[in-house]
Amino acid sequence: MNVIVIGLSLLLALVMAIIPLPLAIDVFRPDWVLLVLLYWTLALPHRVSVGVAWCCGLLIDIMLGTTLGVHALALTLVIYVAGMNFQRVRNFPVWQQAGVAALLVAAKLLLVFWLEHLTHNVVVTAHYFWPVLTSAAMWLWLFPLLRRMRRRFRVR
Repeated sequence: MNVIVIGLSLLLALVMAIIPLPLAIDVFRPDWVLLVLLYWTLALPHRVSVGVAWCCGLLIDIMLGTTLGVHALALTLVIYVAGMNFQRVRNFPVWQQAGVAALLVAAKLLLVFWLEHLTHNVVVTAHYFWPVLTSAAMWLWLFPLLRRMRRRFRVR
């Protein structure tokens, strides 16, 4: 049951990452996959860690058609940092965890930009960092939701 609940939450995050949105709203799309991975890494670091982040990153690369391994490497590095500090971050209040989530999303976006810049001629625009703010706002809603789901299904 543990693997099913975690897998379904990650699958839903992957779907939400590629669901079509109007262009005016798409720039504000939170980084759902990173937020869900971050939750599970903080809650159950022995179950969800770098390997799961790598697999999710490869799936994102395939679904978005980006250079293979860019999102995988970025997610892996960010989840590694989160996993190394899970005991500290887990004890923060939710609003401080939202700040940590924002920093991790910003780090992931910078890594993705840097890796894409190495392979292609990519330019950063002002709206590139909007997901940092929307992801932090979504963490305040997503954290209690996933915690309730983890407790209800007794995911350990």
